[in-house]
Amino acid sequence: MDDFYYRKLNVYHQAMKLVTSIYRLSAEFPQQEKNGLTNQLRRAAVSVPSNIAEGMGRFSIKERVHYLEIANGSLMEVMCQLEVALQLGYILQQQFDELELSISATTKMLLGLRNTLINKQNNNH
Repeated sequence: MDDFYYRKLNVYHQAMKLVTSIYRLSAEFPQQEKNGLTNQLRRAAVSVPSNIAEGMGRFSIKERVHYLEIANGSLMEVMCQLEVALQLGYILQQQFDELELSISATTKMLLGLRNTLINKQNNNH
């Protein structure tokens, strides 16, 4: 058994790419946002792959699904914070659009994994 199964998941790698993009983008935010939007956005972004990893480390399917749902909630938080950054002029529309596509793809992958786990659970009962 692979101790780090989550590393085999495409959604995990997609989420890690998003984190990298968010860190690079937010490095350009104004200094006064360091303890505000920059920090909050980064924490939300890191929460996505972290919750995927933690969920896949759980033994019950119910818990795995729960952590995937938390990861999805964090994606929505990232999306909201990017909208704030766009409104404040910290990012360009093109940057926002590219990240929105990435977030949308990650959301779909999370939903697919969640549904697979739920179907597996339902077939075992």
